[in-house]
Amino acid sequence: MTTTTKSALLLVLCLLGVWSVRAAVAEKPNIVLIISDDHGWTDYGFMGHKQVRTPHLDKLAAGGLVFPRGRVPSSLCCPSLASIITGQYPHQHKITCNDPPGKIQSAEWRAGREQLDRFLETVPTLPRVLAAHGYVSFQSGKWWQDNFARGGFTHGMTTGDPKKGGRHGDEGLDIGRKTMQPIFDFVSKAKDDGKPFFLWYAPMLPHQPHNPPERLLARYRPLAPNEHVAKYWAMVEWFDETCGQLLDYLDQQKLASNTIVLYVTDNGWVQGPDGKPLRSKLTPYDAGLRTPIIVRWPQRVKPRRSDALAMSIDLFPTILAAAGIERPAALPGVDLLDDRATAARKAVYGECFLHTFVNLDRPADNLVARWIVDGDWKLIVPRDAAKGKPELYDLAADPHEKTDLAAKHGDRVESLRRKLDVWWKAE
Repeated sequence: MTTTTKSALLLVLCLLGVWSVRAAVAEKPNIVLIISDDHGWTDYGFMGHKQVRTPHLDKLAAGGLVFPRGRVPSSLCCPSLASIITGQYPHQHKITCNDPPGKIQSAEWRAGREQLDRFLETVPTLPRVLAAHGYVSFQSGKWWQDNFARGGFTHGMTTGDPKKGGRHGDEGLDIGRKTMQPIFDFVSKAKDDGKPFFLWYAPMLPHQPHNPPERLLARYRPLAPNEHVAKYWAMVEWFDETCGQLLDYLDQQKLASNTIVLYVTDNGWVQGPDGKPLRSKLTPYDAGLRTPIIVRWPQRVKPRRSDALAMSIDLFPTILAAAGIERPAALPGVDLLDDRATAARKAVYGECFLHTFVNLDRPADNLVARWIVDGDWKLIVPRDAAKGKPELYDLAADPHEKTDLAAKHGDRVESLRRKLDVWWKAE
């Protein structure tokens, strides 16, 4: 082979390489984000629960990258969901509560809700960024911010019409509990149009009301300590069934191979014997904050478990990196598919707020507590020192935070508190 021939062959190979890279970039992955609601971090087969059946999520976990030590920054639905869609902490996007003051649907309440909606319109959201790169998007399920378009979705179910009722998401809440058809229709249309899509699947499951199908409840009655727990466990399996329907549809449409599926819960749950949650709503404890996080991308992501600390705010940069889209400035999360980035992270942070806000413009006025997990140590710092002292837990030895070690490890308390103040000093 002559030198000229070799050079020509090399040029052809280079051009083919450039073409293949461009083709791969041009074929944007579809994105499906599954978000459960009021779901305890232990309550999955793949997390070791002995009674609750979650075969579809178990399969998803077996085929993906799993972060068992994931967390949300805040254990309240509205701030947590806003953090997922913006990739920011609540004190950054300023949605720090579930509700404004006043009676629901009163003029005062509507004015406060409008202020919350406008906060979401001032920051980049995941569907808005994706839309700029050719994606169509669909909102279904839990959605606090009125009409789906206010979050940047191109399509959706929640209208924000007060006549339809329900501040949680009005017609969007039909998804999962009543039907999956709107999702199937959207996915089919996106496929026919040749459009990459982003799907927000956030059914209000296993959230109350705990009214599972009798066929599921009958399974758990003999296994659970009481009827309330049996209903909650049955709700978890019901949610898992709907996930199976969604994942099966991707397979049927031959879309699974180029679809990233991500899973997280918006906040945790511990079912009490009287039907009320225990230590899992509005709380800085892991009962309300911890969640497994799953990222499945067939043939792109090696199935495995990671001991790295992960956060729901990481989903935004992870999705953008996978789609080849530059991330907006000042996003605090990391790309969960970047092993060096996750290994370099030593601590994660969060904040818990009041259910009804005091002052939306000053997040500190609504604050209940801040927290930090550094390695296996967790520090909780209440905003009001008169109502509680800092608490310190060794999560490796005490994952359910039963033994406060703050009095024994004063130096560690102060060290972690300084790190917490560097992250965000509540004023």
